[in-house]
Amino acid sequence: MTKIAAAGTFQMGERRVNRMGYGAMQLAGPGVFGPPKDRSTAVAVLREAVESGVNHIDTSDFYGPHVTNQIIREALHPYPRELAIVTKVGATRGTDASWNPAQSPAELTRAVHDNLKSLGVDILDVVNLRVMGDPRDAHKPASDSIAEQFGALAELKRKGLIRHLGLSNASSAQLKEARGIADVVCVQNFFNVVSRGDDALVDELAAAGIAYVPFFPLGGFAPLQAAELSSVAKMLDATPMQVALAWLLKRAPNILLIPGTSSLAHLRENLAAAELELPEEALKRLNAIGTA
Repeated sequence: MTKIAAAGTFQMGERRVNRMGYGAMQLAGPGVFGPPKDRSTAVAVLREAVESGVNHIDTSDFYGPHVTNQIIREALHPYPRELAIVTKVGATRGTDASWNPAQSPAELTRAVHDNLKSLGVDILDVVNLRVMGDPRDAHKPASDSIAEQFGALAELKRKGLIRHLGLSNASSAQLKEARGIADVVCVQNFFNVVSRGDDALVDELAAAGIAYVPFFPLGGFAPLQAAELSSVAKMLDATPMQVALAWLLKRAPNILLIPGTSSLAHLRENLAAAELELPEEALKRLNAIGTA
């Protein structure tokens, strides 16, 4: 079995988690909507991930909606004490599978209670506020204030419904605003070996001891495409996706990975990246991708 501990650990709130985690988004149906084609395989993927040492799972009640949380509960409840389940709020799904903002204090409160119910817990480990993106690019943070939204979640934390708070799709300015309201233990933004708009933020968070969790570390709905990435993978007798994950682990010690898959074979492939060594020459070539 893959030794994912080779990737190291990082402190996220009160838990020290393995840097190689798992993202549950792909356990839902096509377009992250509706049930999976094979629920038994989805359950098996989660169980094997945890058996392999994964103790950081990312999810949301708007995946499905409700689907991934329900599968997590079926597969893993009662949860291992060391398992950190990180969820996010700030959106809902329409009947047409659309993604719609749900950012009012009332909507955020309802979402927290929905997550509590679907996961079957009395307190959520970490809740990320999913900040709405720039209308021209949903993966880029907008410049709006998040004080009202983050303040609503901070109040729920004070009431004992949430242990820790984080942000998703947030800018450095929004991080500063949020930290003035309550502690932030993680930031989850779009970042990978090809798309590196958050380079400065990764370093800022590392200096502050805050976890950076790249979403779509393998490109998301469109897999990463880079000739140099494929060339390095061939040189190392690895897959391009394994090399992309290994590069992220090398990029900064505060980066926590949550690659998602609904396949046992792909899960094993992803976890094996924890043990992949990147020689200096390979690292130099990969670093150059983001500056091309």
